[in-house]
Amino acid sequence: MTLAVPTPEVLIDPELHATGDPHALWRWMRDHRPVYWHNPGALPGFWSLTRYEDVRAVCRDPGTFSSEQGIVLRPESHGKDPGGGRTLALTDPPRHRQLRAVVADWFTTRSVRSLEGSMRGVVRSVIARAVEEGGCDFVTDVAARLPLYVICHLMGVPEEDREKLFQLASVAFGTADPVAQSAAHQEIMQHFVELMYQRMEEPADDLVSALVNSPVDGELLPEDDILLNCDNLLVGGTENVRLATSGGMLALLERPEEWQRLAADPGLLPTAVEEILRWTSSANVVMRVATAPTVIEGQRIEAGDRLMLWIPSANRDERVFTDPDRFDCARRPNRHLALGAGEHFCLGSLLARTEMRVLFRELLDMAVRVEQTGPAVPVRSIVVNGLESLPVRIVPR
Repeated sequence: MTLAVPTPEVLIDPELHATGDPHALWRWMRDHRPVYWHNPGALPGFWSLTRYEDVRAVCRDPGTFSSEQGIVLRPESHGKDPGGGRTLALTDPPRHRQLRAVVADWFTTRSVRSLEGSMRGVVRSVIARAVEEGGCDFVTDVAARLPLYVICHLMGVPEEDREKLFQLASVAFGTADPVAQSAAHQEIMQHFVELMYQRMEEPADDLVSALVNSPVDGELLPEDDILLNCDNLLVGGTENVRLATSGGMLALLERPEEWQRLAADPGLLPTAVEEILRWTSSANVVMRVATAPTVIEGQRIEAGDRLMLWIPSANRDERVFTDPDRFDCARRPNRHLALGAGEHFCLGSLLARTEMRVLFRELLDMAVRVEQTGPAVPVRSIVVNGLESLPVRIVPR
């Protein structure tokens, strides 16, 4: 869109992110108002940060910019985020490091490598089913299945329950109906309540057992904290990969020459995955709260002020990225912030990258063609960025 008079206030309108052009607005803000104050209204007042270096610096300074009060801007009437100070995403050091240490072993290079064979099997099965059925929604039927199955495996969800959990997660994370979302989410949490009690009686080699039986700062986690972290792992382990993978598929469908580059040189897949992560920036915005007065770009920030870090804007900052509005599978360097930075750099970053690389490699190796059969439908949200659905047909070449 063309902004005759820039209006940064529209950044809190989900419709802008779904059907408008927020990048045009962010481009103007980076040049003219990189630190912009939004007056309170339906949401509390906050500062918007749009430049790469500012976003990165805030992410790398948890002492001054806290995650503990939440990373999503909520109306004051909703009260505090229930996960504040209790989950991986909503804790500051040293508590964050202690929680991270409990689950870190499941996200190491050795652990992820051990899963690659089963990942390939899941993807081949999913693609074969899509070919047989003649048409599918790439978001829910392809992109969502692999990360959901993998995180279920790591959490110790029995194999016979994973398809049911997948169906529930598809509703909880993939529908606009708040009533259906709530009901599905409650059923998911009930499943983890049962699994938590099972692991209290019979520990196993999985993430839920680790959360149940590992002391943090000398004490076992309360049951509510265990369940909140299970929810955090399920969402973190599935949603961003689903959104990034489906958004990456759309980018490649719209740029068939880039898909041909990958087909001719699969060695480009690792850099292509990084470009997909940068391009999609599925975590659209994250919040931090200042713990002390500070100054950013000459603007004084007071203790208690909320800061909204617009990740897609940072990842297209022309001060850092050459030709940032061009999708380039061979882009180097590509130090994007799609997976965070500092203390909260994504624990599952290696897992996410591997899942994406395996999925696109199997699409290439299975000699199939992906054809878009209908319009892509974006999610309507300011929190996440991506697609709600992408109708395609997958056919043999």
